Amino acid sequence: IADSAIAAAKAGAAVVHCHVRDPETGAPSRDPKMFREVTDRIRESDTDVVLNLTAGMGGDITFGSVEAPLPVNAAGTDMAGATERVAHIAECRPEICTLDCGTMNFAEADYVMTNTPGMLRAMGAMMTELGVKPEIEAFDTGHLWFAKQLVVEGILTSPALVQLCMGVPWGAPDDLNTFMAMVNNVPSGWTYSAFSLGRHQMPYVAASVLAGGHVRVGLEDNLMLGRGQLATNAELVARAVEIIESLGARVIGPDEVRAKLDLTKQAPVG
Repeated sequence: IADSAIAAAKAGAAVVHCHVRDPETGAPSRDPKMFREVTDRIRESDTDVVLNLTAGMGGDITFGSVEAPLPVNAAGTDMAGATERVAHIAECRPEICTLDCGTMNFAEADYVMTNTPGMLRAMGAMMTELGVKPEIEAFDTGHLWFAKQLVVEGILTSPALVQLCMGVPWGAPDDLNTFMAMVNNVPSGWTYSAFSLGRHQMPYVAASVLAGGHVRVGLEDNLMLGRGQLATNAELVARAVEIIESLGARVIGPDEVRAKLDLTKQAPVG
């Protein structure tokens, strides 16, 4: 994962967004030791890049059958408290971490991504206190509505950073009318980027640039460079750079990102 992040940075990515997986099983993990190993490896390389770690795990509920939803399915449920969900953020001190700003049904029949207002207030306050910039993950317009409320309450600071997550079932569909509705709900002065899934990933590179936003690509959202051609993160970044520059826009580096977002570069704890 660290090698892939470094390669993506060398291909033009200013920010790398990292999840980790158990090396024995391949299953997604939120083990702080794994995040620490990845971030240490990236930091010790000779490649400068802004670190962005997920804080989205620990809010997973998979219910039982439609006739007997309780008890929940333990195999698909991972619910943790706010402090536990940001433990790796407190230790690794990335410059950015994600804040999924709402609860949402995903494509699976009985799975719910759970982020209550109380949980988001607690996690957002911890991130702000740690000096880590929350990246608001907005999967629908209501998530932007709540993000603005968090700024009003002083839990998040303005100008905020937003990721518009398009085409994730069953959030905001990735048609352009819905996309522009999302864009138009981002407050003036905030910074946003956008992505869509699968074969729509590269068209959304262009769509986001044309709408005045920034760009996210990578294997989290799309595995293919072309039909039948598996991609690497670096190849997806290189393709995105081509699209951005062909539109007359410019790819900025990590130092410009830090200046634009007022990021604090910190050392890990311990």
